[in-house]
Amino acid sequence: MNLAEQVKQIVMSTPHKKAYHYQGKDTSYIEFDQLVGTLAFSLQKVGIKKGDHIAFLLGNTPDFLISLYACMRIGATAVPINPIFTLDEISYIFNNGDIKSVIAHDTLLPMLDEGKLNYPKVETFIVCESSNDPLINLDSISKEMKNRLHFFSDFLSESSLIETFDIQDEDTAIILYTSGTTGKPKGAELTHVNLFANARDVAHFMKFTAEDRVIATLPIFHVFALTVVINAPLFVGATILIALRFSPSEIFTLAKSQEATVFAGVPTMYNFLYQYPKGNAQDFSTLRMAISGGAPLPHQVLHNFEEKFNVRISEGYGLSEASPVTCFNALDAERKVGSIGKSITNVENKVVDEQGCELPPNVVGELIVRGPNVMKGYYKMPEETAKTLRDGWLYTGDLAKKDDEGYFYIVDRKKDMINVGGFKVYPREVEEVLYQFPEVLEAAVIGKEDEDFGEVVYAFVVLKDNGILQEELIEYCSRHLAKYKIPKVIKILEALPKSSTGKILRRTLKEMNF
Repeated sequence: MNLAEQVKQIVMSTPHKKAYHYQGKDTSYIEFDQLVGTLAFSLQKVGIKKGDHIAFLLGNTPDFLISLYACMRIGATAVPINPIFTLDEISYIFNNGDIKSVIAHDTLLPMLDEGKLNYPKVETFIVCESSNDPLINLDSISKEMKNRLHFFSDFLSESSLIETFDIQDEDTAIILYTSGTTGKPKGAELTHVNLFANARDVAHFMKFTAEDRVIATLPIFHVFALTVVINAPLFVGATILIALRFSPSEIFTLAKSQEATVFAGVPTMYNFLYQYPKGNAQDFSTLRMAISGGAPLPHQVLHNFEEKFNVRISEGYGLSEASPVTCFNALDAERKVGSIGKSITNVENKVVDEQGCELPPNVVGELIVRGPNVMKGYYKMPEETAKTLRDGWLYTGDLAKKDDEGYFYIVDRKKDMINVGGFKVYPREVEEVLYQFPEVLEAAVIGKEDEDFGEVVYAFVVLKDNGILQEELIEYCSRHLAKYKIPKVIKILEALPKSSTGKILRRTLKEMNF
Protein backbone atom coordinates (compact mmCIF):
# COMPACT_ATOMS: atom_id res chain seq x y z
CA MET A 1 0.00 0.00 0.00
CA ASN A 2 1.12 3.58 -0.60
CA LEU A 3 0.07 6.87 0.99
CA ALA A 4 -2.31 7.81 -1.83
CA GLU A 5 -4.19 4.56 -1.26
CA GLN A 6 -4.23 5.24 2.49
CA VAL A 7 -6.00 8.55 1.88
CA LYS A 8 -8.61 6.68 -0.16
CA GLN A 9 -9.21 4.45 2.87
CA ILE A 10 -9.84 7.57 4.97
CA VAL A 11 -12.27 8.84 2.33
CA MET A 12 -14.22 5.59 2.48
CA SER A 13 -14.59 5.76 6.26
CA THR A 14 -14.94 9.52 6.92
CA PRO A 15 -15.43 11.33 3.58
CA HIS A 16 -16.54 14.65 5.09
CA LYS A 17 -13.83 14.85 7.75
CA LYS A 18 -11.67 17.98 7.29
CA ALA A 19 -8.36 17.14 5.60
CA TYR A 20 -6.88 20.62 5.76
CA HIS A 21 -7.60 24.23 6.63
CA TYR A 22 -6.00 27.05 4.63
CA GLN A 23 -6.62 30.78 4.81
CA GLY A 24 -10.07 30.44 6.32
CA LYS A 25 -11.29 27.57 4.13
CA ASP A 26 -11.76 23.91 5.06
CA THR A 27 -11.34 21.06 2.57
CA SER A 28 -12.75 17.62 3.35
CA TYR A 29 -11.05 14.32 2.61
CA ILE A 30 -13.43 13.52 -0.23
CA GLU A 31 -12.81 16.96 -1.77
CA PHE A 32 -9.07 16.48 -1.39
CA ASP A 33 -9.27 13.04 -3.00
CA GLN A 34 -11.25 14.43 -5.93
CA LEU A 35 -8.69 17.20 -6.48
CA VAL A 36 -5.88 14.64 -6.37
CA GLY A 37 -7.67 12.46 -8.93
CA THR A 38 -8.39 15.38 -11.22
CA LEU A 39 -4.79 16.58 -11.20
CA ALA A 40 -3.54 13.02 -11.75
CA PHE A 41 -5.74 12.77 -14.87
CA SER A 42 -4.48 16.11 -16.20
CA LEU A 43 -0.86 15.12 -15.64
CA GLN A 44 -1.44 11.96 -17.63
CA LYS A 45 -3.12 13.98 -20.34
CA VAL A 46 0.07 16.02 -20.93
CA GLY A 47 2.19 12.88 -21.08
CA ILE A 48 3.30 12.26 -17.51
CA LYS A 49 3.83 8.54 -16.98
CA LYS A 50 4.89 6.24 -14.19
CA GLY A 51 8.50 6.93 -13.28
CA ASP A 52 8.61 10.47 -14.70
CA HIS A 53 10.13 13.12 -12.45
CA ILE A 54 8.09 16.23 -11.54
CA ALA A 55 9.71 19.12 -9.67
CA PHE A 56 7.72 21.21 -7.20
CA LEU A 57 8.63 24.86 -6.59
CA LEU A 58 5.86 25.53 -4.11
CA GLY A 59 5.47 26.92 -0.62
CA ASN A 60 2.97 25.96 2.07
CA THR A 61 -0.25 25.76 0.07
CA PRO A 62 -2.81 23.06 -0.70
CA ASP A 63 -1.33 22.94 -4.23
CA PHE A 64 1.68 21.13 -2.79
CA LEU A 65 -0.45 18.48 -1.07
CA ILE A 66 -2.59 17.92 -4.15
CA SER A 67 0.46 17.69 -6.41
CA LEU A 68 2.32 15.27 -4.13
CA TYR A 69 -0.57 12.83 -3.80
CA ALA A 70 -1.43 13.08 -7.50
CA CYS A 71 2.13 12.06 -8.34
CA MET A 72 1.94 9.13 -5.94
CA ARG A 73 -1.36 8.04 -7.47
CA ILE A 74 0.05 7.68 -10.99
CA GLY A 75 3.51 6.52 -9.98
CA ALA A 76 5.37 9.69 -10.93
CA THR A 77 8.31 10.79 -8.79
CA ALA A 78 8.00 14.10 -6.92
CA VAL A 79 11.09 16.28 -6.52
CA PRO A 80 10.36 19.10 -4.02
CA ILE A 81 12.69 22.10 -4.30
CA ASN A 82 13.04 25.12 -2.06
CA PRO A 83 11.28 27.90 -4.03
CA ILE A 84 13.78 30.52 -2.86
CA PHE A 85 16.70 28.71 -4.50
CA THR A 86 18.67 30.60 -7.12
CA LEU A 87 18.39 29.83 -10.81
CA ASP A 88 21.75 28.02 -10.71
CA GLU A 89 20.64 25.82 -7.82
CA ILE A 90 17.34 25.04 -9.50
CA SER A 91 18.99 24.32 -12.86
CA TYR A 92 21.34 21.81 -11.25
CA ILE A 93 18.46 19.85 -9.71
CA PHE A 94 16.39 20.01 -12.91
CA ASN A 95 19.26 18.47 -14.86
CA ASN A 96 20.64 16.07 -12.27
CA GLY A 97 17.13 14.97 -11.37
CA ASP A 98 16.02 14.40 -14.98
CA ILE A 99 12.98 16.61 -14.49
CA LYS A 100 10.27 16.24 -17.13
CA SER A 101 7.68 18.64 -15.69
CA VAL A 102 7.64 21.50 -13.19
CA ILE A 103 4.81 22.68 -10.93
CA ALA A 104 5.67 26.18 -9.70
CA HIS A 105 4.24 29.31 -8.14
CA ASP A 106 3.41 31.97 -10.74
CA THR A 107 5.85 34.51 -9.30
CA LEU A 108 8.73 32.20 -10.32
CA LEU A 109 7.72 32.11 -13.98
CA PRO A 110 9.96 35.01 -15.15
CA MET A 111 13.01 33.38 -13.55
CA LEU A 112 12.17 29.98 -15.00
CA ASP A 113 11.70 31.60 -18.40
CA GLU A 114 15.05 33.34 -18.09
CA GLY A 115 16.81 30.02 -17.48
CA LYS A 116 14.85 27.86 -19.93
CA LEU A 117 17.93 27.10 -22.06
CA ASN A 118 19.61 25.60 -18.98
CA TYR A 119 17.11 22.74 -18.78
CA PRO A 120 15.95 21.76 -22.29
CA LYS A 121 14.61 18.38 -21.09
CA VAL A 122 11.76 20.00 -19.12
CA GLU A 123 8.68 19.57 -21.30
CA THR A 124 5.93 21.27 -19.30
CA PHE A 125 5.64 24.07 -16.75
CA ILE A 126 2.46 24.09 -14.67
CA VAL A 127 1.86 27.43 -12.97
CA CYS A 128 -0.08 27.75 -9.71
CA GLU A 129 -1.87 31.09 -9.63
CA SER A 130 -1.58 33.06 -6.42
CA SER A 131 -5.04 34.56 -6.95
CA ASN A 132 -7.92 34.30 -9.39
CA ASP A 133 -5.84 36.25 -11.88
CA PRO A 134 -2.16 35.39 -12.48
CA LEU A 135 0.24 37.99 -11.14
CA ILE A 136 2.55 37.63 -14.13
CA ASN A 137 2.09 39.56 -17.36
CA LEU A 138 2.24 36.79 -19.96
CA ASP A 139 3.22 39.29 -22.63
CA SER A 140 6.66 39.36 -21.02
CA ILE A 141 7.07 35.58 -21.27
CA SER A 142 8.90 34.10 -24.23
CA LYS A 143 7.11 32.15 -26.96
CA GLU A 144 9.19 29.06 -26.15
CA MET A 145 7.99 29.12 -22.55
CA LYS A 146 4.37 29.79 -23.51
CA ASN A 147 4.42 26.66 -25.69
CA ARG A 148 5.28 24.59 -22.60
CA LEU A 149 3.02 26.48 -20.19
CA HIS A 150 -0.14 25.24 -18.42
CA PHE A 151 -2.18 26.57 -15.51
CA PHE A 152 -2.83 24.56 -12.37
CA SER A 153 -6.42 25.79 -12.15
CA ASP A 154 -7.12 24.44 -15.64
CA PHE A 155 -5.69 21.09 -14.60
CA LEU A 156 -8.21 20.94 -11.76
CA SER A 157 -11.19 21.42 -14.07
CA GLU A 158 -10.76 18.19 -16.06
CA SER A 159 -12.38 14.78 -15.66
CA SER A 160 -10.91 12.55 -12.96
CA LEU A 161 -10.84 9.19 -14.73
CA ILE A 162 -7.22 8.04 -14.59
CA GLU A 163 -5.36 5.04 -15.90
CA THR A 164 -4.31 2.72 -13.09
CA PHE A 165 -0.69 1.72 -12.65
CA ASP A 166 0.96 -1.20 -10.94
CA ILE A 167 2.90 0.79 -8.34
CA GLN A 168 5.43 -1.29 -6.42
CA ASP A 169 6.60 -0.67 -2.86
CA GLU A 170 10.19 -0.16 -4.04
CA ASP A 171 9.30 2.35 -6.76
CA THR A 172 10.76 5.80 -6.06
CA ALA A 173 8.03 8.10 -4.76
CA ILE A 174 10.12 11.17 -4.04
CA ILE A 175 13.65 12.47 -4.48
CA LEU A 176 14.83 14.90 -1.80
CA TYR A 177 17.95 16.88 -2.54
CA THR A 178 19.99 17.23 0.62
CA SER A 179 21.74 20.52 1.33
CA GLY A 180 25.25 19.15 1.04
CA THR A 181 27.93 20.70 3.24
CA THR A 182 30.47 19.96 0.53
CA GLY A 183 29.97 19.66 -3.20
CA LYS A 184 26.63 19.52 -4.98
CA PRO A 185 23.38 18.38 -3.31
CA LYS A 186 22.60 14.68 -3.43
CA GLY A 187 19.15 13.35 -4.33
CA ALA A 188 17.93 10.86 -1.72
CA GLU A 189 15.53 8.39 -3.36
CA LEU A 190 12.66 7.51 -1.02
CA THR A 191 10.36 4.71 -2.06
CA HIS A 192 6.63 4.32 -1.50
CA VAL A 193 7.32 1.88 1.31
CA ASN A 194 9.84 4.30 2.89
CA LEU A 195 7.26 7.09 3.07
CA PHE A 196 4.39 4.81 4.05
CA ALA A 197 6.36 3.08 6.82
CA ASN A 198 7.68 6.30 8.36
CA ALA A 199 4.27 8.00 8.25
CA ARG A 200 2.69 4.93 9.87
CA ASP A 201 5.38 4.54 12.53
CA VAL A 202 5.55 8.26 13.36
CA ALA A 203 1.76 8.37 13.70
CA HIS A 204 1.90 5.37 16.03
CA PHE A 205 4.80 6.60 18.15
CA MET A 206 3.44 10.16 18.46
CA LYS A 207 -0.09 8.86 19.04
CA PHE A 208 -1.71 10.81 16.21
CA THR A 209 -5.47 10.34 15.91
CA ALA A 210 -8.19 11.59 13.59
CA GLU A 211 -9.00 14.22 16.24
CA ASP A 212 -5.63 15.92 15.93
CA ARG A 213 -5.28 19.33 14.31
CA VAL A 214 -1.68 19.77 13.26
CA ILE A 215 -0.08 23.13 12.45
CA ALA A 216 2.01 23.01 9.26
CA THR A 217 4.26 26.05 9.40
CA LEU A 218 7.52 24.24 8.71
CA PRO A 219 8.31 24.39 4.96
CA ILE A 220 6.45 21.37 3.63
CA PHE A 221 8.97 20.81 0.84
CA HIS A 222 11.35 19.80 3.65
CA VAL A 223 11.36 16.18 4.83
CA PHE A 224 10.69 17.00 8.51
CA ALA A 225 7.41 18.69 7.68
CA LEU A 226 6.61 16.28 4.87
CA THR A 227 6.33 13.31 7.23
CA VAL A 228 5.51 14.80 10.63
CA VAL A 229 2.92 17.45 9.70
CA ILE A 230 1.65 16.14 6.34
CA ASN A 231 1.93 12.39 5.72
CA ALA A 232 1.56 11.11 9.30
CA PRO A 233 -1.55 13.23 10.06
CA LEU A 234 -3.16 12.31 6.73
CA PHE A 235 -2.37 8.66 7.45
CA VAL A 236 -4.78 8.68 10.41
CA GLY A 237 -7.35 11.12 9.03
CA ALA A 238 -6.28 14.14 11.10
CA THR A 239 -6.65 17.78 10.00
CA ILE A 240 -3.70 19.86 8.78
CA LEU A 241 -3.72 23.59 9.55
CA ILE A 242 -1.60 25.04 6.75
CA ALA A 243 0.27 28.24 7.57
CA LEU A 244 1.64 30.04 4.53
CA ARG A 245 4.68 31.21 6.48
CA PHE A 246 6.08 31.23 10.00
CA SER A 247 5.00 34.32 11.93
CA PRO A 248 4.64 34.13 15.74
CA SER A 249 1.55 36.34 15.75
CA GLU A 250 -0.11 34.30 12.98
CA ILE A 251 0.79 30.99 14.62
CA PHE A 252 -0.72 32.04 17.94
CA THR A 253 -3.88 33.20 16.16
CA LEU A 254 -4.15 30.01 14.10
CA ALA A 255 -3.54 27.75 17.11
CA LYS A 256 -6.18 29.48 19.20
CA SER A 257 -8.86 29.92 16.52
CA GLN A 258 -8.50 26.38 15.13
CA GLU A 259 -7.88 24.66 18.48
CA ALA A 260 -4.61 23.14 17.32
CA THR A 261 -3.40 20.03 19.14
CA VAL A 262 0.09 19.59 17.64
CA PHE A 263 2.82 22.06 16.77
CA ALA A 264 6.10 21.06 15.13
CA GLY A 265 9.04 23.40 14.69
CA VAL A 266 12.79 23.84 14.69
CA PRO A 267 14.59 25.34 17.71
CA THR A 268 14.70 28.87 16.28
CA MET A 269 10.90 28.84 15.95
CA TYR A 270 10.50 27.98 19.63
CA ASN A 271 12.89 30.78 20.50
CA PHE A 272 10.94 33.30 18.38
CA LEU A 273 7.62 32.16 19.88
CA TYR A 274 9.03 32.60 23.38
CA GLN A 275 10.42 36.06 22.55
CA TYR A 276 7.13 37.29 21.04
CA PRO A 277 5.79 39.66 23.73
CA LYS A 278 2.08 39.11 23.04
CA GLY A 279 2.22 35.31 23.15
CA ASN A 280 0.71 33.63 26.21
CA ALA A 281 -0.22 30.21 27.51
CA GLN A 282 -3.87 30.67 26.55
CA ASP A 283 -2.93 30.76 22.87
CA PHE A 284 -1.51 27.24 23.13
CA SER A 285 -3.99 25.88 25.66
CA THR A 286 -5.30 23.18 23.27
CA LEU A 287 -1.85 21.82 22.33
CA ARG A 288 -1.20 18.30 23.53
CA MET A 289 2.25 18.07 21.98
CA ALA A 290 5.06 20.26 20.65
CA ILE A 291 7.68 18.56 18.49
CA SER A 292 11.21 19.81 17.88
CA GLY A 293 13.63 18.59 15.24
CA GLY A 294 15.90 19.71 12.44
CA ALA A 295 18.68 20.82 14.82
CA PRO A 296 19.63 20.31 18.50
CA LEU A 297 17.29 22.12 20.89
CA PRO A 298 19.25 24.26 23.39
CA HIS A 299 18.27 23.47 26.98
CA GLN A 300 17.61 27.11 27.80
CA VAL A 301 15.23 27.52 24.85
CA LEU A 302 13.31 24.40 25.93
CA HIS A 303 13.09 25.61 29.54
CA ASN A 304 11.97 29.13 28.57
CA PHE A 305 9.25 27.90 26.20
CA GLU A 306 7.84 25.27 28.54
CA GLU A 307 7.77 27.64 31.50
CA LYS A 308 5.95 30.35 29.54
CA PHE A 309 3.42 28.22 27.64
CA ASN A 310 3.05 25.13 29.86
CA VAL A 311 3.49 22.84 26.84
CA ARG A 312 6.02 20.01 26.83
CA ILE A 313 8.44 19.91 23.91
CA SER A 314 9.42 16.44 22.76
CA GLU A 315 12.61 16.36 20.75
CA GLY A 316 13.26 13.88 17.97
CA TYR A 317 15.77 13.17 15.26
CA GLY A 318 15.78 12.34 11.60
CA LEU A 319 17.46 12.90 8.26
CA SER A 320 16.31 13.00 4.65
CA GLU A 321 17.85 9.62 3.91
CA ALA A 322 15.59 8.01 6.56
CA SER A 323 12.27 9.59 5.50
CA PRO A 324 13.23 11.16 8.09
CA VAL A 325 12.33 10.15 11.68
CA THR A 326 14.39 7.55 13.54
CA CYS A 327 14.15 8.66 17.22
CA PHE A 328 11.63 10.49 19.37
CA ASN A 329 10.84 11.14 23.02
CA ALA A 330 7.63 9.17 23.53
CA LEU A 331 4.75 11.02 25.17
CA ASP A 332 3.99 8.22 27.62
CA ALA A 333 7.59 7.83 28.80
CA GLU A 334 10.19 9.91 30.57
CA ARG A 335 11.39 12.90 28.55
CA LYS A 336 15.11 13.43 29.00
CA VAL A 337 16.23 16.97 28.28
CA GLY A 338 18.91 17.00 25.60
CA SER A 339 17.99 13.55 24.34
CA ILE A 340 16.44 12.77 20.95
CA GLY A 341 14.62 9.89 22.64
CA LYS A 342 14.50 6.23 21.72
CA SER A 343 14.16 4.41 18.43
CA ILE A 344 10.66 4.72 17.01
CA THR A 345 8.59 1.68 16.04
CA ASN A 346 10.28 -0.60 13.46
CA VAL A 347 13.48 1.47 13.34
CA GLU A 348 16.83 0.51 14.90
CA ASN A 349 19.56 2.98 15.88
CA LYS A 350 23.01 2.22 17.27
CA VAL A 351 26.30 4.00 17.95
CA VAL A 352 29.43 2.56 16.35
CA ASP A 353 33.17 3.17 16.10
CA GLU A 354 35.20 3.73 12.93
CA GLN A 355 35.10 -0.02 12.18
CA GLY A 356 31.32 -0.22 12.52
CA CYS A 357 31.41 -2.05 15.86
CA GLU A 358 28.73 -1.09 18.39
CA LEU A 359 30.02 0.99 21.28
CA PRO A 360 29.04 0.58 24.96
CA PRO A 361 26.67 3.08 26.63
CA ASN A 362 27.81 6.68 27.07
CA VAL A 363 30.65 6.39 24.54
CA VAL A 364 30.55 8.79 21.58
CA GLY A 365 30.57 7.36 18.06
CA GLU A 366 28.70 7.62 14.77
CA LEU A 367 24.94 7.05 14.76
CA ILE A 368 23.76 4.49 12.22
CA VAL A 369 20.19 3.49 11.36
CA ARG A 370 18.26 0.71 9.67
CA GLY A 371 14.58 0.09 9.01
CA PRO A 372 11.89 0.22 6.31
CA ASN A 373 12.27 4.01 6.22
CA VAL A 374 15.86 4.04 4.92
CA MET A 375 16.32 5.30 1.34
CA LYS A 376 17.19 3.10 -1.61
CA GLY A 377 20.18 5.35 -2.42
CA TYR A 378 21.32 8.63 -3.94
CA TYR A 379 20.03 9.25 -7.45
CA LYS A 380 22.76 8.56 -10.01
CA MET A 381 25.45 8.53 -7.31
CA PRO A 382 26.45 4.88 -6.71
CA GLU A 383 29.75 5.75 -5.00
CA GLU A 384 28.09 8.13 -2.53
CA THR A 385 25.39 5.52 -1.93
CA ALA A 386 28.01 2.87 -1.16
CA LYS A 387 29.68 5.18 1.38
CA THR A 388 26.41 5.91 3.17
CA LEU A 389 24.60 2.55 2.99
CA ARG A 390 26.75 -0.27 4.33
CA ASP A 391 25.63 -3.78 5.28
CA GLY A 392 22.01 -2.64 5.51
CA TRP A 393 22.80 0.34 7.73
CA LEU A 394 22.56 4.06 6.99
CA TYR A 395 25.62 5.93 8.28
CA THR A 396 24.28 9.33 9.35
CA GLY A 397 27.51 11.28 9.87
CA ASP A 398 26.21 12.42 13.26
CA LEU A 399 28.14 11.86 16.47
CA ALA A 400 25.97 10.43 19.23
CA LYS A 401 25.89 8.39 22.40
CA LYS A 402 23.30 6.13 24.03
CA ASP A 403 22.67 5.94 27.76
CA ASP A 404 21.94 2.84 29.83
CA GLU A 405 18.18 3.21 29.28
CA GLY A 406 18.33 3.37 25.50
CA TYR A 407 17.99 7.15 25.08
CA PHE A 408 20.14 8.65 22.33
CA TYR A 409 21.94 11.99 22.43
CA ILE A 410 23.30 13.84 19.41
CA VAL A 411 26.68 15.27 20.30
CA ASP A 412 27.31 16.99 16.97
CA ARG A 413 27.81 16.54 13.28
CA LYS A 414 30.90 14.45 12.66
CA LYS A 415 32.20 17.05 10.21
CA ASP A 416 31.47 19.93 12.67
CA MET A 417 33.61 18.56 15.49
CA ILE A 418 36.50 20.93 16.31
CA ASN A 419 39.97 19.55 16.97
CA VAL A 420 41.92 21.93 19.21
CA GLY A 421 45.47 20.60 19.57
CA GLY A 422 44.19 17.02 19.68
CA PHE A 423 41.30 17.79 22.05
CA LYS A 424 37.77 17.29 20.73
CA VAL A 425 35.35 20.17 21.09
CA TYR A 426 31.69 19.68 20.22
CA PRO A 427 30.04 22.97 19.11
CA ARG A 428 26.82 22.13 20.90
CA GLU A 429 28.55 22.01 24.30
CA VAL A 430 29.86 25.56 23.85
CA GLU A 431 26.54 26.77 22.45
CA GLU A 432 24.68 25.47 25.50
CA VAL A 433 26.93 27.57 27.74
CA LEU A 434 26.39 30.68 25.63
CA TYR A 435 22.61 30.22 25.71
CA GLN A 436 22.75 30.32 29.50
CA PHE A 437 24.09 33.88 29.38
CA PRO A 438 20.95 35.97 30.04
CA GLU A 439 21.46 38.43 27.17
CA VAL A 440 22.10 35.81 24.45
CA LEU A 441 19.23 35.22 22.04
CA GLU A 442 20.99 32.83 19.64
CA ALA A 443 24.40 31.23 19.40
CA ALA A 444 26.41 29.17 16.93
CA VAL A 445 29.93 27.75 17.19
CA ILE A 446 32.38 26.66 14.49
CA GLY A 447 36.03 25.70 14.18
CA LYS A 448 38.55 27.95 12.43
CA GLU A 449 41.99 26.90 11.18
CA ASP A 450 44.87 27.92 13.45
CA GLU A 451 48.63 27.63 12.91
CA ASP A 452 49.37 26.64 16.49
CA PHE A 453 46.46 24.37 17.42
CA GLY A 454 45.14 23.17 14.09
CA GLU A 455 41.72 24.62 14.94
CA VAL A 456 40.30 27.02 17.50
CA VAL A 457 36.76 27.79 18.62
CA TYR A 458 34.87 30.74 17.12
CA ALA A 459 31.39 31.74 18.29
CA PHE A 460 28.63 33.91 16.87
CA VAL A 461 25.84 35.35 18.99
CA VAL A 462 22.74 37.50 18.66
CA LEU A 463 22.09 39.60 21.76
CA LYS A 464 19.11 41.22 23.43
CA ASP A 465 21.32 44.07 24.67
CA ASN A 466 23.90 45.50 22.28
CA GLY A 467 25.82 46.92 25.20
CA ILE A 468 27.32 43.49 25.99
CA LEU A 469 30.95 43.15 24.91
CA GLN A 470 32.84 40.17 23.50
CA GLU A 471 35.13 40.21 26.55
CA GLU A 472 32.18 39.70 28.92
CA LEU A 473 31.02 36.66 26.97
CA ILE A 474 34.51 35.14 26.83
CA GLU A 475 34.95 35.68 30.57
CA TYR A 476 31.60 33.98 31.16
CA CYS A 477 32.67 31.00 29.04
CA SER A 478 35.94 30.74 30.95
CA ARG A 479 33.96 30.05 34.13
CA HIS A 480 32.05 27.16 32.57
CA LEU A 481 34.39 25.58 30.01
CA ALA A 482 37.83 24.02 29.88
CA LYS A 483 40.44 26.39 28.49
CA TYR A 484 40.67 24.72 25.05
CA LYS A 485 36.87 24.98 24.62
CA ILE A 486 36.70 28.74 25.26
CA PRO A 487 35.99 30.70 22.05
CA LYS A 488 39.00 32.63 20.79
CA VAL A 489 36.62 35.07 19.13
CA ILE A 490 32.96 35.80 19.78
CA LYS A 491 31.40 37.75 16.93
CA ILE A 492 28.22 39.68 17.73
CA LEU A 493 25.75 39.68 14.80
CA GLU A 494 22.32 41.19 14.24
CA ALA A 495 21.08 37.81 12.97
CA LEU A 496 22.48 34.34 12.28
CA PRO A 497 22.30 33.03 8.72
CA LYS A 498 19.57 30.39 8.44
CA SER A 499 18.08 28.03 5.88
CA SER A 500 14.42 28.19 4.93
CA THR A 501 13.70 25.63 7.68
CA GLY A 502 15.34 27.82 10.33
CA LYS A 503 18.51 25.76 10.62
CA ILE A 504 21.61 27.83 11.35
CA LEU A 505 24.03 27.71 8.41
CA ARG A 506 27.45 26.93 9.86
CA ARG A 507 28.94 26.82 6.38
CA THR A 508 28.05 30.49 5.85
CA LEU A 509 29.60 31.39 9.20
CA LYS A 510 32.82 29.58 8.26
CA GLU A 511 33.07 31.69 5.11
CA MET A 512 32.94 34.99 7.03
CA ASN A 513 36.05 37.13 7.21
CA PHE A 514 37.34 38.59 10.49
